[in-house]
Amino acid sequence: MNPVLVLGRSHPNLGRKLAAALGIAPAHCLIEDFADEEIRVAVKETVTGAEVFVLQSTAAPADRHLLEMLLLADACRRRGARRVTAILPYFGYARQDRRVSGEEPIGARLITDLLATRFDRIMAVDLHNAAIEGFSGIPLTHLTAVPLLAEAFREYRRPGQVLVAPDAGAVKLAQRYGELLRLPVAYIEKVRKSDQEVEVQAITGEVKGRAPVLVDDMISTGGTLIAAMEALRKAGAEPEFSILAAHALLVGQAPARLERFSIQRIITTDSVARKGAEASCIRRYTLAQLLADALRELTRPGRGFRALGGGTTL
Repeated sequence: MNPVLVLGRSHPNLGRKLAAALGIAPAHCLIEDFADEEIRVAVKETVTGAEVFVLQSTAAPADRHLLEMLLLADACRRRGARRVTAILPYFGYARQDRRVSGEEPIGARLITDLLATRFDRIMAVDLHNAAIEGFSGIPLTHLTAVPLLAEAFREYRRPGQVLVAPDAGAVKLAQRYGELLRLPVAYIEKVRKSDQEVEVQAITGEVKGRAPVLVDDMISTGGTLIAAMEALRKAGAEPEFSILAAHALLVGQAPARLERFSIQRIITTDSVARKGAEASCIRRYTLAQLLADALRELTRPGRGFRALGGGTTL
């Protein structure tokens, strides 16, 4: 039985690209909402004895996308799937990876526990904290889009640029980009005041007269990057900013807030679906091939994907 690709509703465009990269057709499924907003799913494909991959980005609305994913997995298991793998181009709740005041849940752990009730394996891209892999009671394959984004940025690389980690959590990420792009690295120390407001305390590294390339795992409200760009301008950096980030959520007023700066380009992936018009500076690069290569590794040896229109094994 050849592997089966099941697509949730969160990101149909990436799902189609992944299917094309694998040379297969997505499984035929019915997914709809009842009048009371309950989700109804039905997997029409024969999956008995098959290896099943369910693709779903758990971006907003994260709760509905997560529940829909679990329902799809349950349907596949009840139809006799041999193994079910969750593919999460974007892993929602990943930022809730620890308790700060002791009053909060550890949301990332809870999500991995929920996924483990119906899935046998998780595949995720650029988790907010790689330690989340240790939370999971089932195998978790952690992929990174850093080489993809670094390669995409090469055509814009020029002398006088400096990679900047906008907070302590992005320091190792900036060092990784620095190795790939052969650029110097600077670091910013910040204190978070609220969900959308941060305060910069210090900048380590030479930024004066240089064009900053800020790197982070995601752009959500844009608060961290905005504080960083304001501090960099005050420190004498060139007002020509580039941003590299795996996940561009751009929630709320983030696009409008970022428009106030001289951002040359935002290089990101298609881990989450686009909502409405995007700023002209955004360049999205697909994760389809990265995911396809990882899925082929999971199905080796002897359980390859069957290409459309023939029996070629990929």
